[in-house]
Amino acid sequence: MRHQFLVASPYLQDPRFHGAVIYLCEHSDEGALGLTVNHPLDIHLGEILEQLDMEGGELDVPVYGGGPVQTERGFVLHSPDAGWQNTARVSEDVLLTTSRDVLSDIGAGRGPENYLVCLGYAGWSEGQLEEELASNAWLTCPATADILFRTPWEDRYKAVLKLIGIDLNQLSESVGHA
Repeated sequence: MRHQFLVASPYLQDPRFHGAVIYLCEHSDEGALGLTVNHPLDIHLGEILEQLDMEGGELDVPVYGGGPVQTERGFVLHSPDAGWQNTARVSEDVLLTTSRDVLSDIGAGRGPENYLVCLGYAGWSEGQLEEELASNAWLTCPATADILFRTPWEDRYKAVLKLIGIDLNQLSESVGHA
């Protein structure tokens, strides 16, 4: 299920994922790792670069709360313009880097053309994501780099639902309520 979007369904009880769009970076028999790509934090990339004594303090780019696990750890999803120290290919058009060198290059203006920076990740142990999918906690669809990199964060939820075939404007507020 790598390179898929997960969208939290109304059946998912965890409030941390309400309205979340998660980009699934890894999925194997051992578990899964994804990054929430539509919940910006109250910090911008420039602030993080300054804290790390790197160039780019003027960058007014959102940083996303990637998930509740290891929230101090950074992840950069980016286009395949180049490779950095700890880079993994997620798909043909999306790479994941966890090393500081990509941040340094972004700050210096030498980074990838398209990127998202996340702190923390969403993780599932062996079989956990499959159980959640079977209980209708998540809706899924193939991911697109267009939604990931070129759709404003506040429109990603609606855009992914549209990919799935769901139009929020067609849903009634009273569905499921007596």
